[in-house]
Amino acid sequence: MTADAATAPRRRACTLILAAFAALGGCAEQDVGTSPQATPGWQEPARYSFVLDSRCGEQQLIGKFQVSVVDGTVTATRGLDETASNALRGAQPDLVPTLGQLVEQVNEARRSGAEVADIDVDLDDAHPVRITIDPHKNTNDDESCFTISDYTPS
Repeated sequence: MTADAATAPRRRACTLILAAFAALGGCAEQDVGTSPQATPGWQEPARYSFVLDSRCGEQQLIGKFQVSVVDGTVTATRGLDETASNALRGAQPDLVPTLGQLVEQVNEARRSGAEVADIDVDLDDAHPVRITIDPHKNTNDDESCFTISDYTPS
């Protein structure tokens, strides 16, 4: 089975879920290519925390991170594994993105024609739970993939 054939049912399911969110919320369908949000129904809260697990691609942001955000800015990060702790040593202050910044990365990837730019969302509040970006499927190490857990708005 090809990778496209294997992911087709998942893509159809995600499309149906997003359509259901739009219908339940009374929202018009969004063009995520120009929309500031790729997750209908979710607005980035003023304060929240989450765990970001980044495991693919050739990038500095690899590992599992505890992240706190206030007013759209990461205010605290902590490495939850050795890889993440090493990545944070001497890193740029903006190494770890907010969820809003990750959503914008997906939107930008879509506008730029990435072959993969997917967001899976939580069924209760539509916050992102998995993000995958791969500009070119046939190029090694250009992908980014993130799993979001322990999301807590405060």
